[in-house]
Amino acid sequence: MTVKRVSPAEADQLVREGGYVYVDVRSIPEFDAGHPAGAYNIPIMHKTAAGMQPNVDFVAVVKAVFPKNAKLVLGCRSGNRSLRAAQILLEAGYEEVVDQRAGTAGARDAFGQLQEPGWEAEGLEVGTEAQPGRAYEALRALKNG
Repeated sequence: MTVKRVSPAEADQLVREGGYVYVDVRSIPEFDAGHPAGAYNIPIMHKTAAGMQPNVDFVAVVKAVFPKNAKLVLGCRSGNRSLRAAQILLEAGYEEVVDQRAGTAGARDAFGQLQEPGWEAEGLEVGTEAQPGRAYEALRALKNG
């Protein structure tokens, strides 16, 4: 399945005007440091002492929070994890999943040169506090409840 990819500005417009919800798939510490305002945090990878490890509950938590017909924009730091997360959710039966390419920090080439500015460089609204019920711990509790 081909994942639809959009720019940060297009993602913002989908959330503001298109009925989409932004899901930040970065780790909890990354999300806590700043994220698109109003975003939900469901990490596809967890930051551990041994490095980044897959979140085995990723799909289960998404399913507990969002119905399969939910309109979701997925984002991360540079667009790599969110693209993978979008592919996983499409395979799990979600239909309205869009990847926000360039993430929060921007997409870079193999030499570290910025290829496309991310959410922050585009001047889009960033939050540092999760809205009630949108932090990962609260969302993960829904899976178990």
